[in-house]
Amino acid sequence: MIFFTAGVFPASAQKAVSLDAGIDQHIFEFGEIEAFEDTSAKLTFNEVQRKPFTPSTTSTPQTTKLKSAYWFRIKISNTSNVKKRFLLEFFDQTIDEITAYIPDDSGKYTSKILGDNYRFHQREIIHKNFELPIENLQGESAYYFRVKSWQRADVIIVLRSVNWFIHYALDEYFSFGIFYGMILVFSFYNLLMFFAMRQKQYLYYVLYILSIGFYEMSTDGIAYQYLWSKYPQWNQYAFGVALFFVSIFSLLFTKELLYVKAKAPALNKLLNILIAAACIYFIAGMFVYRPLFNYKFFEFIPLSAAFFTGIYILRRGYRPARFFVLGYGFLFLGFSLKLLILISDGTLNFGVLSYYSLSLCFILEMILLSFAIGDKVRLLKHKKEKAQRRIMVQMKENARLKDHINKELESQVQQRTKEVIEKSSIIEDQNEELKAVNAILKEQAEEISRMNVLLEQDNMELQTNIEKVSRARVMSAEVNFEEFSKIYPDNESCYQFLAELKWEKGYICSKCGSTHYFQGHLPYSRRCSKCSYEESVTTNTILHNTRIPINKAFYMIFLVYSTKGKISSHKLSEIVAIRQSTCWAYSTRIKKVMEDRKKDLKNAGEKGWSKLVLD
Repeated sequence: MIFFTAGVFPASAQKAVSLDAGIDQHIFEFGEIEAFEDTSAKLTFNEVQRKPFTPSTTSTPQTTKLKSAYWFRIKISNTSNVKKRFLLEFFDQTIDEITAYIPDDSGKYTSKILGDNYRFHQREIIHKNFELPIENLQGESAYYFRVKSWQRADVIIVLRSVNWFIHYALDEYFSFGIFYGMILVFSFYNLLMFFAMRQKQYLYYVLYILSIGFYEMSTDGIAYQYLWSKYPQWNQYAFGVALFFVSIFSLLFTKELLYVKAKAPALNKLLNILIAAACIYFIAGMFVYRPLFNYKFFEFIPLSAAFFTGIYILRRGYRPARFFVLGYGFLFLGFSLKLLILISDGTLNFGVLSYYSLSLCFILEMILLSFAIGDKVRLLKHKKEKAQRRIMVQMKENARLKDHINKELESQVQQRTKEVIEKSSIIEDQNEELKAVNAILKEQAEEISRMNVLLEQDNMELQTNIEKVSRARVMSAEVNFEEFSKIYPDNESCYQFLAELKWEKGYICSKCGSTHYFQGHLPYSRRCSKCSYEESVTTNTILHNTRIPINKAFYMIFLVYSTKGKISSHKLSEIVAIRQSTCWAYSTRIKKVMEDRKKDLKNAGEKGWSKLVLD
C-alpha cells in the first residue's frame, strides 16, 4: 500500500540519527523516538502524520494502555552518501502487530506488517526479532511505526548494519544454544538421578527447569520460530501456560526439597492453597478470559512464598536450604526488577540489559538449586552412614551382652552342680545307719548327677546353637528378607561380596589371561592393565544382565538353594515383593544351575548357595 507525505506535521525538535560508514549499531532512545497515542486505535497514517508527536521521556517507550494504538516516529539522516546496507530491528518479540511505514526516494511511503499475530515465514528476514531493511535515502527521512499489542510491549528500535546484524544474530543464537543446552543437560542429569534414586525432588526439578526453558522460548521468539511457526495464535497462550507450570513445579519442588510438610506444616498448607489458586487462575485465563495472562505480577506471589519458605526453614537449621535461598534470591531480584519495570512509567527499563535480566537470574538460580539438591543428597548420605555406624555399635554391644549372659549361666550351672555334689556327700556320711534311706538319697544324687550332665550337654548345645544362630544371619533357611538385608543392605555391600567371591583365587583377564589390573569405571569392576578389557563384577555370574535389585537376587538364590528348589514362585513373589512372573523366570534359571552342579553342591554345606552365583 502506497501513501503520500502531504501535510506531514513538522517535528524539527526531534533528533535525527545520522548514517555513518563507521556505525554498526545504534539503539534509539529518549529524544530520538517520538510517540503519539491513538486512543481510538482507528486513525489512518495520513491522519497521524498531522498529529503532534512528543519526544520519549524514557530510554525504552512502552505500550501501557492495551486498548490504544501507539505511533512512533524516528528520523534517519544520510548526508555522507553511505553505501553500507542497514536495517531496523524491533527487539521485543511479543508485539502482536507492527505496521511500518518506510519512505522511498520519491517521498512516498510503503507499509509493511510484522508481529507475532502472523505466520513466522511471512517475515522478510527469517529471524526471531522483527527486521526491516531500509534504503540509504539522501537527506533526512522519517519512519513511522504503528504498534498494537494486547499485552504490554517494549518498543526497542535498533539501527544495525547488515554485516553487524549477521554477526550479532549468530552470536545471539549461539548464546541461546548454550542457555537451552544447559537446561537440557541439567534436566537429563536430574532425570537419571530420579530413575536411580526414585526421589520426587529430582522429577519436580526437571519439570521446573523445563518449564523455565519453555517460558524463555515463548518470550524470546525461539518457540515461535521452531515449534509453532504456522500457528501464531499459540503466542497468546504459551507464556501464560509456561508461567503456570513454573509456579506449580517450583512450589512442589520447594515442598519436596525442604521437607516443608514435616518442618513447617503451616507453610505447607499455604503452598497447597497457592497451588490450588494457581490452577483456578490458569483455567480462567485459558478458557474464560485470556487477558488474565497479562497480569504477570501475580506470579510474584508463589515466588515470594517459596523464597520465604526457604528462609524460614534455613533459620530452623536445615543447611541445604542455604543454596535454595541464594538461588531464589537471584530470581526474586530479577522478578522484582521486571515487576518494577511493569508498574513504573518506563524509567527503570534499560533496554537489552533489563530485557534479559530475568533470563540471567534463571541461569544463576538453576545452578544454585542443583547445589541445593547435591547438598541434600550429601546430608542424607551422612545420616545413612551415621545410622549404619550406630547399628554396627549396637550389634557389637548385643554380642557382648550375649557372651556375658552365657558366661553367667555357665558359672551358675557349675556352682549348682558343685553344691549338689557336696550335699550328696554329706548325706552319705550322715546316713550310714539308714541304708535304705541312703540308697534312695544315692539314687537321687545319681539322678541329680545325670541332670547335671544333661545340663552341661544342653549348655554346650546352647553355645553351639548361638554360634549357628550367628551364622544363620546369612545362611539359615529361617532368615527373613529384613534380616538378610541388614547383612547386605545396599548394592555396595552386594557388589563387594560378589567381587570377593568372584576373584577369591586372584584376578585373571578373560581376554588375554593377564593377572594385573586396575580399578574399572563401574563399582568393583576390574580393567586389565595389558589389554584394557574391563570386566564388571556381575560378568560371568548368574546375576549378569538381571534387572532384579541385587540384594533381592541374592536372597532368591539363597531361598531356592536352601529349600532345594521346592519353594514356589508365588511364595518368592510374596517374600521379595517382585512380580510372580519375574520370580518364576529367575528361579527357573537358578534351579537349572543347581541341576547342572548337583555333584558340586552335594557336600557344599552352608556355602553351597554362594557356589550358584558364579558361572
